Amino acid sequence: MPTNINRRTVLVTGAALPLASLAACTGLGGFDLTEAIRRVLTLSSQRAFATLLADDGFYDDQLARIELPDRLGGSGGGSILASILGTGAVRNQLLHLLNDAAAEGAERAAPIVTDAIRSFSVADALSIIRGGGDAATRALQGQMGDALVTAMFPEVGAALSLAENPILGRVLQAATGIDINGLRADVTRQAANGIYAAMGREEAAIRANPRATNDPVIIGAFGLL
Repeated sequence: MPTNINRRTVLVTGAALPLASLAACTGLGGFDLTEAIRRVLTLSSQRAFATLLADDGFYDDQLARIELPDRLGGSGGGSILASILGTGAVRNQLLHLLNDAAAEGAERAAPIVTDAIRSFSVADALSIIRGGGDAATRALQGQMGDALVTAMFPEVGAALSLAENPILGRVLQAATGIDINGLRADVTRQAANGIYAAMGREEAAIRANPRATNDPVIIGAFGLL
């Protein structure tokens, strides 16, 4: 679907902060530590959304992939899909549906994350830089709270419209203890967690090799550690 791909490409590239225009101030080694963290988060989010908004991005990503709720044949429950609809192909189709819905929600999430990074601030930036791994991503997630879930829920809900997905309607009708609103909430929450997980993975990669970013502020702040 070229139209969707182009739209998502614009969203991903548009989510980037203007890194070249950000000025370094003072801090560790003469660099503004909070600014260094913002740049790492910006690059991490760019790379994460580029992966997740590609075709089958959520489905193909082991960290971000949306799984079926247990009552619909997820890893922790009985295989209701096998007993009701009889084929693994239907289960796979439903998985793709849920992961595509997550991608629709992620499109809405991209500018929300960008805005949060622009306003990101912490009392002790040095502790985040020294924290290693995905410390900056976790700090951002803590500041954002449920902002992503709230923003993504309508988009995920629209993508899971029963009127457009008769197979999903049949599965939910046969299942017990789950409804479309519950499924929307579950997929949205998984998608938000998947975005942070993908960002954290990219952050860890940047920390492992800050020089590969060619960003003097990232190299100066993170390279010293």
